[in-house]
Amino acid sequence: MENKININWYPGHMTKAIRQMQEDIKLVDLVIELLDARLPLSSRNPEIDKLAANKSRLILLNKADLADEKYNKSWSGYFKDKGLYVIEINSKKGTGVKSINGIIAEACREKLERDRKRGILNRPIRAMVVGIPNVGKSTFINSYAGKACAKTGNKPGVTKGKQWIKLNKNLDLLDTPGILWPKFEDEQVGINLAIAGSINDNILNISELTLYFIEFLQKVYPDILKERYVIEILPEDKPLDILGKIAVKRGCKLKGDEYDYEKASNIIIDDYRNGRLGRITLEFPR
Repeated sequence: MENKININWYPGHMTKAIRQMQEDIKLVDLVIELLDARLPLSSRNPEIDKLAANKSRLILLNKADLADEKYNKSWSGYFKDKGLYVIEINSKKGTGVKSINGIIAEACREKLERDRKRGILNRPIRAMVVGIPNVGKSTFINSYAGKACAKTGNKPGVTKGKQWIKLNKNLDLLDTPGILWPKFEDEQVGINLAIAGSINDNILNISELTLYFIEFLQKVYPDILKERYVIEILPEDKPLDILGKIAVKRGCKLKGDEYDYEKASNIIIDDYRNGRLGRITLEFPR
């Protein structure tokens, strides 16, 4: 790709959140990490692997209904090969959530056995829920608990402080703020996060981002745009040409009959984030 998109977003409260996690991790038996199934590696915070060393681990591939099903299976295998427990879920609809209790018991089997040998019975498993902003942590917790016990929102960074949530007599959950890392070593990670909505749109050039996305779709899912927007795409069309055709189709015009690229870009990105383009995975196991 010719142009460079520089994405570097690190609110101050996230530095504090990482320091707090270093303390909180000592209190838990299990770390439950939510990832976006459409971009599992890009939506992982590398700090969590260091923080969660020697803890039981459960990966939840959230928004699995928005991701390409064949790649969901590939990603599940990828993480299982690393010794992690994995479940595909859709926290909004509750799909896959009911299977979590059994997996948690399996992941913490050694801990429960140690407790039993020491004569400690019925002590709840303590789990920390972690994930980057807007990955769906609060929605998951509410779905899992069956009630609105964690504040939710569709903007990154709604959860600002930690809170303990008693789900039942066997499990206590520690919710934590979403955390990102200060600098993206791989530019594509930042682009993937921006496309998926994990970075505040107000700091992005949405038109440049959409051109990247169109180029990706032309390579991996070449029929999606022409089917969704009912446009003809020629072999020689560049991403900007395709964006212009979508702008015409959706009536995105400025004064003087110029294309409103920004409005058309917002339509495409919004369609993707809400699943209207179909099930699209942005990155693949490597």
